[in-house]
Amino acid sequence: MRGSEERKQMSRQYERLLKCYEYYRSVTDFTPRVGLILGSGLGGYARNMTVVKEIPYGDIPEFPVSTVQGHDGRFLLGYIGDVPAVVMKGRVHYYEGYTMEEVVLPVRLMKKMGIETLFLTNASGGIGRVFHVGDFMMITDQISSFAPSPLIGENVSELGGRFPDMTYIYDRELMDVIRKTAGEENIAIQEGVYLQTTGPNFESPAEVRMYALLGADAVGMSTACEAIAARHAGVRVCGISCISNMASGLSDEELSHLDVQAVADRRSEEFERLVTRIIEKL
Repeated sequence: MRGSEERKQMSRQYERLLKCYEYYRSVTDFTPRVGLILGSGLGGYARNMTVVKEIPYGDIPEFPVSTVQGHDGRFLLGYIGDVPAVVMKGRVHYYEGYTMEEVVLPVRLMKKMGIETLFLTNASGGIGRVFHVGDFMMITDQISSFAPSPLIGENVSELGGRFPDMTYIYDRELMDVIRKTAGEENIAIQEGVYLQTTGPNFESPAEVRMYALLGADAVGMSTACEAIAARHAGVRVCGISCISNMASGLSDEELSHLDVQAVADRRSEEFERLVTRIIEKL
């Protein structure tokens, strides 16, 4: 009786999170230490890990399901090297019609699972003039002002404080690990600031020029909100973008999701190797 009364007093979003977590624990006792969200081009990442359990998103009560081509929807649980990890094979996006609370629910669930570090990957449009299609960019900071904050609304104290500090969203020590690992693997990597828009439309040339003036080096439709939710929950964050196209107005090409996927797929083998070697060191 007392348990039901306590649940009535919980916020709706935390109750939903607990339902997801209770289902998770009903099907496995696996405890990951690292979470990895796969962006476009990394859908075949399972071959780099020893998978001990797969959980389709559709099996989890009240869990959002990705509707985007190239984003399969399942958790992969297992080992990357000796590191216990949970991999999100397909993310959900704000532009799919989900609330921002639903978009970051997977991050909060991974925190409940036990992760201490979240590794974010994505395909993005290059804004920096020194970038080329196919480059990798380590995310050093982000601009999230063009998408709603996932922390809007009643704060759930079980998830984190009301006003979390975002001075170091991307962990400095983890950035050093990425730099060192890329050098050891002879993989060139750029560094820069990632900007999230809501999507689903690609940006206009005028918007891209504005983003450049604000200090953005790459633009996409995910990632920043996930990083905020992770930091709110006390999870360390690192991230790498694959520059799958030059942003609107920086080339004569019209932008399409298929072209983004094609470039990400072309670089996937090297991207997978880099991500795997980094996680093995975490």
